[in-house]
Amino acid sequence: MALREIIILPDKQLRLVSKPVEKVTPAIRQLADDMFETMYAAPGIGLAAIQVAEPVRLITMDLAKRDENGETTPRPRVFINPEILSSSEETSVYEEGCLSIPEYYEEVERPARVRLRFTDLDGKMHEEDADGLFATCIQHEIDHLNGVLFIDYLSKLKRDRVQKKFSKAAKRAAE
Repeated sequence: MALREIIILPDKQLRLVSKPVEKVTPAIRQLADDMFETMYAAPGIGLAAIQVAEPVRLITMDLAKRDENGETTPRPRVFINPEILSSSEETSVYEEGCLSIPEYYEEVERPARVRLRFTDLDGKMHEEDADGLFATCIQHEIDHLNGVLFIDYLSKLKRDRVQKKFSKAAKRAAE
């Protein structure tokens, strides 16, 4: 496993549409392992491959819950070529953040429930219903695979403000 660099707004790669994974190979398994290490170190709960500059349709996620003793049991999941099959008309609002837009959080409204199809690391196809944080996170990460960021759901004023802030920071870092 290896820590990878997470690309940050305004990096243009974040707007790329990721390509489907043709086959689960050792390289794809290694990428998933690296993504978990990177995601946990960040720390985050979800990561799309494009966020580590790999434009393939691969997501890692861990929505681990704390038990009554305060212990966290990891629940790592991998989603290859995920797609949303259906969405509820009912919506929910969560405060979202993004490892590629560090320390910026805003409320985003999304469908409360979705049905998704994806392939796992064993090459098996699954269909699953998601709600709550899982629904929000999977939609957020699939958006990344399509070149969409959570700030795209905000008003133009808020979106422009955050893009300007990160562009200025990138210029300062390059000097």
